[in-house]
Parts: sequence; structure tokens; C-alpha cells
Amino acid sequence: MKYAPYFRSRQGELINLLKQLVHLESPSDNKEAVDACSSYFVNELKKCGLQIERITQKDTGDFYLCEYPHSSDPDLKAISILTHTDTVWPVGQIHSMPFYVEGEKLYGPGVSDMKAGLVMILSVLRAFKQLNVIPRRRLILFVNSAEEIPNKNAVEEIKKLARRSKYGICLEPAIQGGGLKLERKGRLVVRIETTGKSAHAGSPEQGVNAIEEMLKHLKTVQKWRTGETTVNIGVIQGGNKINVVADKASASLDIRFWTSARKEKILTAIRNLTPQTEGAGVKGSILSDTPPMEKKRSSVQFFEEVKAMASTIGLELAGGRTGGGSDASHMSGCGIPCLDGLGPDGGGIHALDEHILIPSLVERTALLAEILQNL
Repeated sequence: MKYAPYFRSRQGELINLLKQLVHLESPSDNKEAVDACSSYFVNELKKCGLQIERITQKDTGDFYLCEYPHSSDPDLKAISILTHTDTVWPVGQIHSMPFYVEGEKLYGPGVSDMKAGLVMILSVLRAFKQLNVIPRRRLILFVNSAEEIPNKNAVEEIKKLARRSKYGICLEPAIQGGGLKLERKGRLVVRIETTGKSAHAGSPEQGVNAIEEMLKHLKTVQKWRTGETTVNIGVIQGGNKINVVADKASASLDIRFWTSARKEKILTAIRNLTPQTEGAGVKGSILSDTPPMEKKRSSVQFFEEVKAMASTIGLELAGGRTGGGSDASHMSGCGIPCLDGLGPDGGGIHALDEHILIPSLVERTALLAEILQNL
């Protein structure tokens, strides 16, 4: 089956479906809105014959596991496709940031991250049903409604899915220029808390200043920066009155790194934080932990297979790295070779000019069909 001309002839259908999904605004922190978007998407998957398992959530939108019921070799481990329906944009953003086409670019809130990815997988599964395509491996689709925010429940579901998977595919947008994401930085969100002893500002020697203690630790934290490791001191809080020696302070950090070895060194440094002032206390805690998606032999081999498939439909693929994490980071952390950034090329992710390139949407949908049928 030649998927490139098939989807090229259906470009208008892909755009109309994307318009519907973008207008179903779905911010991560609005359960009702994101559930409505997920429900629409999953109901369309059900029409393609997928078996649906709903994983109800109390504080976020619900998750779904959706399995395509046909494969030519059901004993093989599955291909897992990672998607998410939530976006960073609030309900109502569509009025100031409308869905529109300008030349080969298509704009709108969440259009790239990652409503276009939803269009791709739904369009491929519709094609499989229409054309009676039986893929070689089982296909399992995870629909996350809380990817844009830290969510331990989603991470646990991805880890369980990894045990059933041979490969992972994530439909996040491509690196600008069209590259796939072979590496992603890991991320630790860290909170450091210091304690002291309050006193009158006129007699500071009778107290222990928690803010001054914090500043000493932040100087140490800055030394964790290397050419490969970033540390952002994002939030600092301490004290409540200008004439009182502060007895509490806290700082929240975003730390990113390329390797698990570097992550372990940072974790050791956090565990080894000790007070620098007599009478002070310090404690470091991990609020969020996303493993790095490292470039391993198995993922490079997977990329080369996909690159060969792409060449058969006239696409030339490159691989690259990015500083942000995704659900693929968690599956890759379980030892599963993953390719990320299979969504379309574009730009402006999380920005007012968020957009995709329409030719890339068509090309990547055709490539996804080739991968899921033949891998």
C-alpha cells in the first residue's frame, strides 16, 4: 500500500479533524474540558475497532489504553504509541489565538503539542480499517490527559505498558526542521528547605537566619552546572517580616541532564546537603523525577529501521536531541527503545505562534502508517 498518495489525497480530512480537536480545548488542570476532548478522540478510535480500557482519575482527566485487535503475529510484543490530549492553553484561548491556515502553516492552541499527533494516529487507524490492513505487531495506544503536568499515576501506567512493549513511539512534534528526538534530557524538580531561629532584627546574633543559610546552599547548587547540566533556581521564598530574622526559607530548582550517571551524582549531592551555619537545618526533597532518554544501541537500531522505511516514501530523516522531557522518557527509562518527535514539523510550541507545517502532517501520517504496519 502506498500511504503517501493515500493521505495526500485526504489532506483536507486531516485538517478538518485537527480543527475539531483544537476547538475541543483541553487544559491539563480542567478535568471536565480535557475529559470531553479525550472522550471524543477515544470514541473515534472505538469506531476503528479498538478495544478501550478507561482508567478513571480523580484529580485529572481520565487515561485510556486502546488496543488494535488485529495483528499477523500476536505472540510478538506490542508497539506502544504514546499520546496526550491535554495542552498548556486555558479554555477560551481559541478566541485570541484562532485556528487558521496561512500558506503551508496551520496555527492554533495545541495544534503542534499534540493535537496533530492525535490526528495522525486516528487517521492511520481509520485507513487500516478501511483497507483491511493487519499490522505485524499488536498496537497499544496510551492516551494521557495529564502529560503537561507532573503526574505519578500516568508514569505508573506507562511503566506497566512498557512490560508489554517491544518499541515505543511518541507523537510529540518534531525538532524544528523535522528531526526525530533520539535523546531527551532528564529532569529533577528539587525543593531545598532551610531552617533557623527567629529573632529581632536589632539583635540578629540571637537568631539564625534561614535565608542566609539558603544562600550558601544555592552557591553550592550553582556549582552543579556543567556544559551538559542546567540548574534553574526558579522560586525562592523566605521570611515574612523585614524586622525579623527569618527562621524558614525554601527554593525550588529545575535541574536537567543528559545521562543517568549525572542524575545519580546530583541525587547524591542532594542527599549530602549539610547545614553550613551552627543552629541551622537543611533538607532536600525530590518533587518530580523524569529520567533522561539516552541514545542507546537499541534506539539507534530502531531509528535506522524507521529511517529506511521513510526513504521508501521519499523522506529523509535526521535524529537529534532536546532539553525537554516527555512520556517517551519514562518508557525509555524502562529499557524500551523509543522514537519521539514523530509528530509533524512546525514551531512555537507553548507560544502564541504555535503551528505545524501541513505538508509535514501528511508525510508523517504516511510514515506512521508504514511503521505500524511493517515494524
